[in-house]
Amino acid sequence: MRIAVLFGGTSEERDVSIASAAQIIPALRTAGHEVIAVDTARGRLPAADERRMLESGVTPQPPTEKAIANVRAGAVSLNASNIDVRDVDVVFIALHGGAGEDGRLQAMLDLAGLSYTGSAHIASAVAMDKDLSKRLFRSVAVPTPDWLMAPISAEEAASALGWPMIVKPNRQGSTVGLTLVRRAVDLQPAIDSAWQFDDEVMIERFIAGREFTVGILEGRALPVGEIIAPREVFDYEAKYQPMAAREIFPAEIPVEEAHRVQDYALRVHRALKLGVYSRVDFRRDSSGEYWCLEVNTLPGMTATSLLPQAALAAGIAFPELLDRICRGAVKVARR
Repeated sequence: MRIAVLFGGTSEERDVSIASAAQIIPALRTAGHEVIAVDTARGRLPAADERRMLESGVTPQPPTEKAIANVRAGAVSLNASNIDVRDVDVVFIALHGGAGEDGRLQAMLDLAGLSYTGSAHIASAVAMDKDLSKRLFRSVAVPTPDWLMAPISAEEAASALGWPMIVKPNRQGSTVGLTLVRRAVDLQPAIDSAWQFDDEVMIERFIAGREFTVGILEGRALPVGEIIAPREVFDYEAKYQPMAAREIFPAEIPVEEAHRVQDYALRVHRALKLGVYSRVDFRRDSSGEYWCLEVNTLPGMTATSLLPQAALAAGIAFPELLDRICRGAVKVARR
């Protein structure tokens, strides 16, 4: 197939997206596909520019506000003609966050009549909105931590949620702008920090315990994975720096627990009407209950990413995973 890989972009997850593309593009070429590299902030890339971009790694912290502002200042307008992908069989979306994951790009590709990976525009938008998606989790009886939306006083938050609590942008990924808050005096500064990344901020009850993830591929749950992070929160650095966290696939949990959390993940995937693949994240508390935190419609595809590890545990090598995602996208578009 002729495949355009869209990556980069102008969100705070730009570096993660580039790292994903650095894995995806060579794997697709190894599988025999013709691949066009497209940075949605710059357009189609000549071979030399592609090579230079894809050799860069993910730094321990997200790009600075100044760095993102510089990218945005020089970015091309995001439309089908400027990124020029009308001559391909399928678009592989390797973007994370921002317009690449929140449904706007997906709506544009729908209007252009192009097949693309991930989920449709409405599903993408709902999944990106943590407040809306958590309401849908509860509609299918999947436990999710209690939450409130800012503005709110420390007294109200403590009464409803208790300490500690998580403060995070409502529409953001990779724990960008997320803070674990333990004291009333720190709540408003955390909200102010999250507001830098989104105009809606969520305050959520913190679930202490073990962290798990479940990938979904073609309507089936992949083996459950456990993430053992160096800190209480699986943060940006732990997610994208090699050896910063330990990931176990399949997770060392009883079979009945694995089946339960896989069932939860499938319920969430179906409730949000997601596409060929997704990844659903959980916390397990000390009583053994699993709490759904969020769902990822475009999970990372870096060397340390969780979905490829889950697929490998199911006997699906990385090139095969990408091939199935692409062929699934084409199949969905033909319905």
